[in-house]
Amino acid sequence: MFAIIETGGKQYKVSEGDRIRIELLGVGDGEEVDFEKVLLVSDGEKTQVGRPYLEKTVVKGKVLGEDREKKIIVFKFKRRKKFRNKTGHRQNVSVVEILSIGSGGKKTSVKKQKEQKPVEETVAVESE
Repeated sequence: MFAIIETGGKQYKVSEGDRIRIELLGVGDGEEVDFEKVLLVSDGEKTQVGRPYLEKTVVKGKVLGEDREKKIIVFKFKRRKKFRNKTGHRQNVSVVEILSIGSGGKKTSVKKQKEQKPVEETVAVESE
């Protein structure tokens, strides 16, 4: 069984027991996290696809800790100007272990607003 979830502006294919490195969540070590933006769930026989998300489906995970990604090098260069700028960047990430995939989450239904009929204005006409 696997699912595709969305978090931090990215999509991840996960299954139970996987450890993933995602954008920093700001949650302490050992705390459980619910991913409610589930795009797809498949158990090998049956596949459910959301439009865009599946309602009442939650992927539960446990935060194992925080880490940093590999350094990427940003090099700026302008020819004939003697300009060179070399900087690096390391992104902070959270390491999460996936505990379960399934239903039982918060109901994420969107209430439809009633369409309001336009108000007709009456104009008084003066007769001369």
